[in-house]
Amino acid sequence: MKILLDDFNQFLKFAPLTFTRPIGNLRCGILTNDERWKKFMLDSDIYFKSESYLNKKFICTDSPDISVNACLIPNKACVEAILKLNDNERLMHNDIILAFTGTGEKNILYSGNTPLILQNRWDLFEKNEAAIRSDFQILTDLRESAKLSSTNTIIGDPSELFIEDGAKIEGAIFNTNTGPIYIGKNAEIMEGSLIRGPFAICESAVVKMGAKIYGATTIGPHCKVGGEISNSIFQSYSNKAHDGFLGNSLIGEWCNLGADTNTSNLKNNYGAVSTYSYEENKEIKTAVTFMGLCMGDHSKCGINTMFNTASVVGVSSNIFGAGFPAKYIPSFTWGSADEMLTYRFDKAIEFANKMMERRGLSLSLEEIEILRYIHEKN
Repeated sequence: MKILLDDFNQFLKFAPLTFTRPIGNLRCGILTNDERWKKFMLDSDIYFKSESYLNKKFICTDSPDISVNACLIPNKACVEAILKLNDNERLMHNDIILAFTGTGEKNILYSGNTPLILQNRWDLFEKNEAAIRSDFQILTDLRESAKLSSTNTIIGDPSELFIEDGAKIEGAIFNTNTGPIYIGKNAEIMEGSLIRGPFAICESAVVKMGAKIYGATTIGPHCKVGGEISNSIFQSYSNKAHDGFLGNSLIGEWCNLGADTNTSNLKNNYGAVSTYSYEENKEIKTAVTFMGLCMGDHSKCGINTMFNTASVVGVSSNIFGAGFPAKYIPSFTWGSADEMLTYRFDKAIEFANKMMERRGLSLSLEEIEILRYIHEKN
């Protein structure tokens, strides 16, 4: 079966994270949506409908069996309802299309529990708890957890802690009273770490010594984190390896936060925050009280960087120096609070490859062309 995850032209709502990937490839909870559909439909092929410049890496199809709203985080009930659609039917929840077949001419009302639907980029961390709980059930159902060493401490229900094979965990404290905790394959949690659920660390990621992590937080594959983290999501291959606070934040791939980087996630007057909107090309008022940093892929910041509440950093930017940088930093920007310059494309690619080479990887031709498009459109 061919399943098409369709952005429905909503990608700017999730930028800058979606400048380099479709909505259906964003991580929220433990999994990305393409990973979820692979879990539900083992023999299916997953495709993406997003911006055309992403198509060489994220393949589209003109002949899907089912088109699914990429903003829908599917659970078992949603999947069952979608798979019951007949030709040219579409499944609706209120005014939102969940999925359709063919031309989708006939409306079918979804009658299950309220589905989890992302509508803005900050929904990724605001709905991360619900997504972790749902994914925890998907991944652990009828499976047995690996054993936890006696050097560790569990506060709460031990069945709410699941450990995949190959994970290394010593001298840590886990609190499952506040939600489930998922430890991915070959992940490592070093001694002295304090972790409260809901929490997920994905394959081969690392929590460094003495980290303090509050839910609902997701550490994506191959990331390295330390210090204090609360209600944040790392996509993959990104580092916050040292002390400093990160709260209510979204970090893309191949990012690096220098030692003692701190983010404000709450205004001094406790009011609703304003943040940059790529849709409206300006700062907008939101209904959200807590919001930290959103950083696009391949961006970096130096030691002691301080980010204001609800800051947005685009793709492949490099921020350093004293003082608070601007709340909105465009893609391919290089500099400090005193002076921001356009980052030369060749230098940005060279810098990105240097980081990736440390993990034995490099940018593909398709990824370079995606970055080139972003640079030219910036």
